[in-house]
Amino acid sequence: MVGAIVSCPGQGGRYGGPVRNVPLAEVDHVGRAVLPVGTDYPPGHLLDWHEHRRAQFLYGATGVMVVDTAQGNWTVPPERAVLIPAATRHRVRMLEVSTRSLYVEPGAVPWWPATCTVVDVPPLLRELLAAAAAFGPDYDLAGREGAVAALLLHEIAALAPLPFHVGIPASADLAGLCRAYLAEPDAGTTNREWAGLVAMSERAFTRRFRAETGESPAVWRGRARLLAAVPLLRTAQVGEVAGRLGYASPAAFTAAFTRAFGAPPSRFTARP
Repeated sequence: MVGAIVSCPGQGGRYGGPVRNVPLAEVDHVGRAVLPVGTDYPPGHLLDWHEHRRAQFLYGATGVMVVDTAQGNWTVPPERAVLIPAATRHRVRMLEVSTRSLYVEPGAVPWWPATCTVVDVPPLLRELLAAAAAFGPDYDLAGREGAVAALLLHEIAALAPLPFHVGIPASADLAGLCRAYLAEPDAGTTNREWAGLVAMSERAFTRRFRAETGESPAVWRGRARLLAAVPLLRTAQVGEVAGRLGYASPAAFTAAFTRAFGAPPSRFTARP
C-alpha cells in the first residue's frame, strides 16, 4: 500500500499507534494472523499491479473500488468489501475511497475463496473494522484486541458473495476486447463487430467466447454495462446514468440493474 509512514515504534519494539497509510511491507513481519491497515487515497488513484503474501479483506466505507485480475473484474460499491486471495496479482482503481484492510495469514483462513469475491459488510462487521483500525500492528492477542481479530474472521467467513463481477477470458485477444469494453462500454457494440476485430466469423467467435467465459458476448456486455453504472451513480441520478449507458428509459435500466444485483440503482445513487 502507498501513503505516509506509520508512527514509529516505541520502547520495547512496540508500535506507537494504529497502522494507517503505511506500506504492508513495513508490518508484514509482525507475528499476527490478522493485520488491520487503513489507507486514504486521492480521487481516481490507481494502485497498479501487485500482490500480497497474505490474503486481503479490502473494505471501502466510501466511494467505489474496481479490482482487476487476470481472471476477472470486480466492482465494489460503498460499504462493501472484496476478499482477495493470497498471492493474487491485482490492481485497484480507487474512486474517492478510504479503505480499511485486513491482511490475513493464509494458514489462518483455509476457507478463504480461491478467487476475488465481493461481499456485503453488515453493521456488526463495520463496527469491528472500525475498532480494529485503532490497533497497533503488535496488538495484544490475549486481550480485547485479540478477541476482536478472532471475531472478525468468524464474521467474514459467514458472508455470502455478491454478483458484482464479470469474468475475463484467458486468451489475450478476447481479454483485450473485454478490458477495452470495461473502460468504455458502448451499447451499440455487436458480436459481428467484436468477431471482426479478432478475424473470426460471428458464430465461431460467439462459441469461443462462451467457452472461455461461460456466457454469450451479448450477456457479458450487458453485465459489464451494469457494472459501469455503479461508479457513475456516485455523482449522477438514475435517469442520467441510464441515458449514458444506452438504456431506452430509466425504468428499463432500473429493471435490468435490479435483476442483476438484487437491489435497485437508487440504493447506490448520488443523493440530492
